[in-house]
Amino acid sequence: MSETRTRAHVFISGTVQGVYYRASTRDAARERGVKGWVRNLDDGRVEAVFEGAESAVDSLIEWCHTGSPNANVSDVSVSYTDPEGIDDFRIR
Repeated sequence: MSETRTRAHVFISGTVQGVYYRASTRDAARERGVKGWVRNLDDGRVEAVFEGAESAVDSLIEWCHTGSPNANVSDVSVSYTDPEGIDDFRIR
């Protein structure tokens, strides 16, 4: 039986722009087999959507609390919905 799939919509706050956070998120997602996207927001946060096996998505969300080596994460906000079938991971 395959693991339950989930979709997480994530907002990351702190020093998360200009520190390779998006590229590091993409790499971390690909290592875990998670699909989705990540982008910078005008207010300085990073927004991401992760889809995949529940344990892989949870692992990636946990990774977001630290992020790239030069990031200083102050908050990670997550909401869950049903997966939509994203088939790759992109930086937007």
